[in-house]
Amino acid sequence: MKFYNSVGPNPHVVRMFMAEKGLDIPVQQIDLMKGENRQPPYAEKINTAGQMPALELDDGTTVCEITAICEYLEEIQPEPVLIGATPKERAETRMWTRRIDLNIVEPLTNGFRAAEGRPLFESRFRLVRADAAEDLKAIAKDKILWLDGQMDGRIFVCGDRFSLADILLYCFLAFGAQVGQPLPAEAKWLPVWFAKVKERPSASA
Repeated sequence: MKFYNSVGPNPHVVRMFMAEKGLDIPVQQIDLMKGENRQPPYAEKINTAGQMPALELDDGTTVCEITAICEYLEEIQPEPVLIGATPKERAETRMWTRRIDLNIVEPLTNGFRAAEGRPLFESRFRLVRADAAEDLKAIAKDKILWLDGQMDGRIFVCGDRFSLADILLYCFLAFGAQVGQPLPAEAKWLPVWFAKVKERPSASA
């Protein structure tokens, strides 16, 4: 296998997932800043959507989208369990992963792209209007605080087990802190959780 890696929170999710699994997969760097992911050969042969990251399997098949890549890795390396050992656990992890992805990741990243990231992305694909950036960031903040309230009394997103939901949330909140969207001051559960996850060796993958 080969993992196509770059800067950014999406590849970070997969790297952290692989590190938790103890997987050592060869890596090929793609220069996102120079737009290499939107040019041949990557955008022609590896990921025609021009997005990062991608996982190339031994038979040449390419798996894209971070949750799909992590699902595949869980299938081939079941231990330690990061999605779920039972149908109930898998459903719970997927539920929270979906909520985090749609409610927090999407507005947070689109808010960044519409504002601070605009010079990098506006020549590559269509963006929302720049004046929508603050609304997107506010939506992300509202949903972060909603999640903060939902998690009261838990150790991790799925209770006492560390999962893909924690990895996705951690990587994007860490990214948000770097681009002007830090954890809301009103959050109570998330700062403790964030510090706990940051201590895991995989967080620096």
